[in-house]
Amino acid sequence: MARRYRNWTKEQKFEIIKPVMNCEITQNQQAKKYEISLENIFKWIKRYKEHGMAGLENKRKPGNPLVKYSMRKELTDIEKLEYENMLLRIENERLKKGYLVKGDGIVLISTKSKKKNLK
Repeated sequence: MARRYRNWTKEQKFEIIKPVMNCEITQNQQAKKYEISLENIFKWIKRYKEHGMAGLENKRKPGNPLVKYSMRKELTDIEKLEYENMLLRIENERLKKGYLVKGDGIVLISTKSKKKNLK
């Protein structure tokens, strides 16, 4: 059974692709041995050739910064201000894009007109 969503370190990725790049073993054999997809091996080799070891590093995905505050029952005064500041920044960005927003952040309508490109 294949492992799903496993995080490999850059060193582990390199140890997997090194024999493939040295033509000691095939991509299929490595994929079966480590229970990973061929696509991952191809992707890691490509990134390694383009960027070296830095290309094999896991990129951190940003996620939702509001979850940090919304999941807690009690916030300190500073955390309350940070949370309110983030909400206002989000509202400001939405208004810049032309959205009308209710007080709780629900988008009502887009005020931007949809013009077709006539090129």
